[in-house]
Amino acid sequence: MSSFFKSFAGNPREAAAMAMVQSSSYRVLSGRSCSNLRRNTPLDSFLAKGRSPVKAFSFLYVSGYSTEPNNEFGHSSKRRSRGPVMAAKKASEGEKQEDGKYKQTVDLPKTGFGMRANSLTREPELQKLWDENQVFKRVSDNNNGGSFILHDGPPYANGDLHMGHALNKILKDIINRYKLLQNYKVQYVPGWDCHGLPIELKVLQSLDQEVRKELTPLKLRAKAAKFAKATVKTQMESFKRFGVWADWNNPYLTLDPEYEAAQIEVFGQMALKGYIYRGRKPVHWSPSSRTALAEAELEYPEGHISKSIYAIFKVVGGAKTSLLDEFVPNICLAVWTTTPWTMPANAAVAVNAKLQYSVVEVQSFSEDESAVTGNKKKMPGKVLKNQQKLFVIVATDLVPALEAKWGVKLIISKTFLGSDLENCRYTHPIDNRDCPVVIGGDYITTESGTGLVHTAPGHGQEDYATGLKYGLPLISPVDDEGKFTEEAGRFRGLSVLGEGNSAVVSYLDENMSLVMEESYAHKYPYDWRTKKPTIFRATEQWFASVEGFRTATMDAINNVKWVPDQAVNRISAMTSSRSDWCISRQRTWGVPIPAFYHVKTKEPLMNEETINHVKSVISQKGSDAWWYMSVEDLLPEKYRDKAADYEKGTDTMDVWFDSGSSWAGVLGKREGLSFPADVYLEGTDQHRGWFQSSLLTSIATQGKAPYSAVITHGFVLDEKGMKMSKSLGNVVDPHLVIEGGKNSKDAPAYGADVMRLWVSSVDYTGDVLIGPQILRQMSDIYRKLRGTLRYLLGNLHDWRVDNDVPYEDLPIIDQHALFQLENVVKNIHECYENYQFFKIFQIIQRFTIVDLSNFYFDIAKDRLYTGGTSSFTRRSCQTVLSTHLLSILRVIAPIVPHLAEDVWQNLPFEYRNEDGSAAKFVFELKWPTVNEQWLSFPAEDVLFWQRLLRANEVLTEARLLLVENYFQTPS
Repeated sequence: MSSFFKSFAGNPREAAAMAMVQSSSYRVLSGRSCSNLRRNTPLDSFLAKGRSPVKAFSFLYVSGYSTEPNNEFGHSSKRRSRGPVMAAKKASEGEKQEDGKYKQTVDLPKTGFGMRANSLTREPELQKLWDENQVFKRVSDNNNGGSFILHDGPPYANGDLHMGHALNKILKDIINRYKLLQNYKVQYVPGWDCHGLPIELKVLQSLDQEVRKELTPLKLRAKAAKFAKATVKTQMESFKRFGVWADWNNPYLTLDPEYEAAQIEVFGQMALKGYIYRGRKPVHWSPSSRTALAEAELEYPEGHISKSIYAIFKVVGGAKTSLLDEFVPNICLAVWTTTPWTMPANAAVAVNAKLQYSVVEVQSFSEDESAVTGNKKKMPGKVLKNQQKLFVIVATDLVPALEAKWGVKLIISKTFLGSDLENCRYTHPIDNRDCPVVIGGDYITTESGTGLVHTAPGHGQEDYATGLKYGLPLISPVDDEGKFTEEAGRFRGLSVLGEGNSAVVSYLDENMSLVMEESYAHKYPYDWRTKKPTIFRATEQWFASVEGFRTATMDAINNVKWVPDQAVNRISAMTSSRSDWCISRQRTWGVPIPAFYHVKTKEPLMNEETINHVKSVISQKGSDAWWYMSVEDLLPEKYRDKAADYEKGTDTMDVWFDSGSSWAGVLGKREGLSFPADVYLEGTDQHRGWFQSSLLTSIATQGKAPYSAVITHGFVLDEKGMKMSKSLGNVVDPHLVIEGGKNSKDAPAYGADVMRLWVSSVDYTGDVLIGPQILRQMSDIYRKLRGTLRYLLGNLHDWRVDNDVPYEDLPIIDQHALFQLENVVKNIHECYENYQFFKIFQIIQRFTIVDLSNFYFDIAKDRLYTGGTSSFTRRSCQTVLSTHLLSILRVIAPIVPHLAEDVWQNLPFEYRNEDGSAAKFVFELKWPTVNEQWLSFPAEDVLFWQRLLRANEVLTEARLLLVENYFQTPS
């Protein structure tokens, strides 16, 4: 320790600096403090000889520098200087003074800015101040550095806000506010997604059965619109309370007529380019909602268990029957499926041409294998108990696994390639149809199953593609409710996800076609709103063909900036492999697909004239017109004499087509906005949702992406990393975070800025955590930051801009403080530009709490309090403090705008911008300009100050250790 401090000797500038830290050092290392030291510390060697650090450093003091007026050397004892400081401090705290002799000798901090934020009252007051003065619009209009457009992804208007909403909107607001300080004209139009099944279900759930029966499409639409608008109003007020600035008076709603018309226009452009078509294909179908669903409307919850089966189909002939002649009639194809209910729709069995297959003889069934194995219940079929000889065809590589699973001995009799099985025939196990063996794709592997795939083109994407190749029949004997139709024969009327599934399994077993039934846990698609399983089902739907512009889409993706960088991989994978987009829905609440159908032929009528006419009608009357206007009025004049031959379609558009058209309905229509947007920012799940639907519609019609950059954030989890759930009781409600709960001890009111500080503290590129403990930590950091700002305000109570001391005249400690500040501002600017807000949080926390509060402020107290009101030492220190205050306010304002504005409204001196204009509000400031002079602080001095700051850390640790020992020692 001794050598550490002596190393500062020998340089006059360093000596001057050490003079400044003398009093602080003495306070830590005074003999009195050390008298209670009871164990060895790093200070022992220094203190053992009874030397005071004050004396040790006294030789460093230089003439001409003073911390007090009229004191040539300025090395008066800290013991003496503490008298007036502490006396005045006690006076300011209301303690009785005996004589008050020091009262007029000390300049203590004075400010009306309270230590307590009083967020419940103060934040709404500041928001009202902003609103009344239209600060957002005013600042944006006055900026002249170009425009910045962050296009808002519309949240769904169907419920209260959660922490995911808070994370999303606050991140957007931080960016927008930063861009304001960067002199940009910021245009931020908030939006809401107002159509679709979720809102329709909310309305239906609020009505009793009798009212539902009387509900016409128009009445339902009216109730849905009312519900959506009410929800928008509620959510808007919550967003405002978060401190989010936006054009709240002019939001975009997907139910607005002008927006709907723009959406119809996008649809029409895609249709006229040949990207929209109608066809019968298997799609995700929700029996609980009775509508088709897009991939983005599905979720895959954990814990789903399917009834999987191994079934056999008897081989009866075909082009290459000589290959199997020796095994007929006892040879079968073995397949595995997790959807037994699709067996009635079976049209083929697919094999992989390159895989090896074997004919195996089934021997030695063990009854013990019927027991429960682990968590999987296995029930062997009757065919295994039959004494007749049985041969089955399976993939050769799967023979050992199937032996273990079925509990049998499988003897390989013959081996051949899958290509040798093409065009072999088998008998359908339910209706005895003659069906072929076909060659499938790479989706047929030996990872599970038998290596042969039961193929039902009406119930699967890959099956459908294989069916097109071989001209297989498209069988889908399932209705809208998910029940078997007449076409399914004996299973008619049974639910495919319930008793119908079991009935098929039982039938196969009774007819010697079931090898084994087994419970199988896997991910299965559920309707994201009803939380119930979906099915694949072939229906007549409208599709957007991605194939026609897939290459252009992939090229556009590579020209977009993705944050984080790896996000490009996700959007690329999803786009490159996606199938055609099913854009039609069988619901009432939505934008209609503008198609008319011939009454007899059912052929659709949809061309440029009809689409443009419908668009014109909807732009004036809204999409309700499709339901209340006649076909004659909806058709252009050219077709009105044929109106009796046509009827209106009843399908509505996928809500992802709604929101995916926002670039056209908002960016392309609103004054002050431009296409493409600078930034889209949403959750990571939007790679398959809004990011992708916006990209596809924009590429298809405009040939370029609707955004220049895309930022994605993760999900909000509780403190343990668990998904929030009401049943678990771990939900963090943003409203309660801000306003507090009934029990203020358990649920204190933190205010919006503490929540915003939390947003800035997390690395949003992954999942983020929040909970009571984290919020308490954020509140503590907020208080320390507020305390730093209060210290600055209080010590500038008599400051005026013309008191400023020129940089050349500042003591080295002040010049270093400005060097440090300039580097902090520079680093924070870089972090804002890269959207790395958590790094800004870390920088601010260390700078304000460690570098300023624990060092510079500590040393500055003597200069400020006892240096003399107008002394050079006090004015030089105030010069640094005022610069820090103005810079810190600007760099924290995007994150904690209420705190920054509150400080600004308590600013004790007038400040004007470089153009001479008065800044009445903190956001009328501009980002601090780079000061190269401050950055040119000598390198050797930088090294010295790094060592000195390290010394201060050592002293601080020693101080804490001494205090700890003091309280642990018996008196």
